[in-house]
Amino acid sequence: MYSIIVVPPPTTGDERSGAQIRLAPGDRLAFGRSAPGNDLVIAHDGVSRRAGEIAAHGAFWILSNLSARHTYVVENPEGAGEHIKVAPGRLDAPVPFEFSRIVLPAAGDLLAIEVWAPRHDYLHGTGGADGGTTAPAFAVDRTKRYFAVLAALCEPRLRGDPHAPLPTVDQVVERLRPAWPAASRTSVQWNIDYLAVKLRLKPGPETAETGSRLNGKKESLVSLALRFDLVREDDLAVLAVPANRVAR
Repeated sequence: MYSIIVVPPPTTGDERSGAQIRLAPGDRLAFGRSAPGNDLVIAHDGVSRRAGEIAAHGAFWILSNLSARHTYVVENPEGAGEHIKVAPGRLDAPVPFEFSRIVLPAAGDLLAIEVWAPRHDYLHGTGGADGGTTAPAFAVDRTKRYFAVLAALCEPRLRGDPHAPLPTVDQVVERLRPAWPAASRTSVQWNIDYLAVKLRLKPGPETAETGSRLNGKKESLVSLALRFDLVREDDLAVLAVPANRVAR
C-alpha cells in the first residue's frame, strides 16, 4: 500500500513537533488556519482559513491552492533549485517529486510543509527496438577537465542550497587545485567558454556573429547541467580525483 507522508510546519515560536500524517491512495488532507473543515490546522495569522488540500494518488500527490491571493511554491530539496508554482485558486496540481517542501508565504514568514511520496519506479534493462542507437542528448565526457570545471560550478547548489551564488573563476581554480595543480584563471575561463559552445549555449567561433558576449554564461551552464542531470551529486567525486586521472 502506497502512502504519502506529510510533516506539518512549525508555527510562530514553536519547534517542529515531528508529527507525521500518513495518507493512503484516495485520502485527502485539508489544511488552513481555522479548525472547522481542516484536517491540519496551521495556527498562523498569515495562513488562509482554508489554505489548501493535499490528495494522495498512489506514488504521487496533488496540491490544491485554496487561497485567494498567495502563490505556493513546491520545492524539490534534492533537485538543486527545481520547483513548481501553484497559483491562487489552482486545483489538483500534480507534484512529481519524491521529497517535496510546500512553502507557504505567511505575513513575512515562510512556512514549510514537508511531503514524502513513495520511491518512484523506473524502467530497467537496455532492451529496445532494433535499429540505430539514439544519439546522446549531450556528449559529455566525465573524465575531461571541462567536466571538472562544470562540477565545481554546480557544487554549491548540489550541496543543498538551491539558491547559492555560483563560485567565481578564482574560487573554481582553488577548488580544482587538488586534482589539477596547474589550474589557472585562463585555463578555467577557457573551459567555461568551451562548455558554452559544446552545450550549444553560444555558437562556435567559426559561426559566431559579432556582438556582445553571452550574459550569465556560468548561470546558464549550471542551470542546464542541473535541469538535465548532466551533473549529479555523485559526480562531485571528480573534484577529488588525483591530478594524473583528470584528462585534458
